[in-house]
Formats: sequence, structure tokens, C-alpha cells
Amino acid sequence: MPLVLETPHSLRDWLGRELPLTDWFPITPERIEQFAEVTEDRQWIHVDRERAERESPYGATIAHGFLTLSLLSRFMKEAIQIRGGLRMSVNYGLNRVRFPSAVRADSEIRVRFTLQSLKNVPDALEAVFDARVEVQGSDKPCCVAEWVVRYYYM
Repeated sequence: MPLVLETPHSLRDWLGRELPLTDWFPITPERIEQFAEVTEDRQWIHVDRERAERESPYGATIAHGFLTLSLLSRFMKEAIQIRGGLRMSVNYGLNRVRFPSAVRADSEIRVRFTLQSLKNVPDALEAVFDARVEVQGSDKPCCVAEWVVRYYYM
């Protein structure tokens, strides 16, 4: 269940704190194949199941790191909702990204967001979140990112 905030300024109460943990989300072979088509990144480790079973160190196809990263906004909607005073939120960029482990097809992932910093910029609050994407059954995250989001208020 998402954390419901009254306004973007309510984020201040969460500075240095972890937001509610998201639910597990399936990474299916079909999703991986669709991402490969959209990005034109059809490397065999992502789309050739038989070859991946034979030759990959993972024994299966794996998700693109950028697929995992692209789901952050989907997960953020699950972690928090801002009721009012918000015109829009914008993905402003990333300071750092690493992919320490692979996401095998048919795995499930979730995200732990921690609000690292919050600063005023013209007509907005700029939030920096630590995002740690976990794979079910693994102790090692599959993606660690420092994500910058701007919340434009009314």
C-alpha cells in the first residue's frame, strides 16, 4: 500500500527514511522480448532461451539492465502518492547506476526507495532517491541507482 502524502512538501518528513517497500513484480520472458524489440537490443543472452540455457552463466535468458532501470517510475507510483499541490513529476536523471547481479527470466523484483536529499529549485522540489532493486531469493541487488526526481508544485 502506497504512502499517501498531502503535498510534495510532505516529502520533507521522509528525508533519510525508507519509503514503503513495493510488491514483487514478475519479469517474464515476454516482457524481456518486448523490451528487446523496442530498444533493438536483441542480444542472445536476452532473447535466445535455448542458447542461454546452454551457454550463459545464468542458465536462462536475463532482463536488460535498462529494463530493470526503466521500471523505477512504475515502482515509485506504488511506493508513494501525492494527493494535492502537484502539477507534475519529472524524471530528472540519474547520478549513479550499477547492475551488480542479473535478473533471470521468470524472476520477480521489487524496490526499496530511500529519500536521500530534497532541495528547492524554481517551482519544484528536487528529490534524490536511493533505489535498490531486489530479486526474490537473492541477497544481492540487481540494480542500485541514485535517481533524481523533480516535483513541480502549484
